[in-house]
Amino acid sequence: MAANGSPTIRRRRLGAELRRLRRAAGMTAQQVAGRLLVSQSKISLLETGRRAINPRDVRDVCELYEVTDESFVAALMRMASESGRQGWWVAYGDVPYSVFVGMETEAASIHSYEPLVIPGLLQTPAYAAAVIRETNPHITAEEVATRLEVRLRRQHRAHHPARSLRLWVVLDESVLHRAVGTAGIMREQLEHLHLLRAQPHVTTQVLAHGAGAHPGVSGQFSILTFPDSDGGAVYLERFTSDLYLEKPADRRPYQFMYDHLQAQALGPEQSREFIHDALRIHT
Repeated sequence: MAANGSPTIRRRRLGAELRRLRRAAGMTAQQVAGRLLVSQSKISLLETGRRAINPRDVRDVCELYEVTDESFVAALMRMASESGRQGWWVAYGDVPYSVFVGMETEAASIHSYEPLVIPGLLQTPAYAAAVIRETNPHITAEEVATRLEVRLRRQHRAHHPARSLRLWVVLDESVLHRAVGTAGIMREQLEHLHLLRAQPHVTTQVLAHGAGAHPGVSGQFSILTFPDSDGGAVYLERFTSDLYLEKPADRRPYQFMYDHLQAQALGPEQSREFIHDALRIHT
């Protein structure tokens, strides 16, 4: 069992493993809490990865579940020890979507649908600053600078020479028309998108208005997969909170939706031409 580099991912993967062991032992979270003399909420937090996990807690639950493989227990305890480490983004203070940043850091691929703006990993600095500033009316200049720095640092992952992130984006045509910042900022951003054809691990498709109604009308979503797991997660971004779906039954409809969006969108080559033609809108 390989451990992920992100503490967020380590906690979530370890929590999922502890949940699997509990179910294999035929116990409920309430029963485990009663046997260990802790609150049921603590067991829930451990299994969802919402808090750092103490290696002692791992040892205790493994004993309760009668896990006899000592090397396996030791591996889980190492993951627990590493889960307490902080990700690089913590140094920037209260970063929005910090859980997603942690997941994104270790993702093998991200397939996303964006109906409103260019996704953060593909934004130019000027466009990113305009998005941050214009979507948060009460934000200070200092907060804009901090969030911009985080966003640009996130982009390093998308272009890492040793382990490039496979990024596939379906953009609604509205994204190309929406004026974010000045006309110059928009031209620079669209030119940047057009030039991304040189990067084989990044694919962009445009869902033209002519495609009519489509499965993406419900809003933005991203599907993440991880290198050491057959599972993944669906990320739904909201203004004040986010939603993560990890159960196969919850993820499956979004994969089905994404397959249809890809089929209805223009092909990658047509999309690049479409993006280039959209430059004339911003003069």
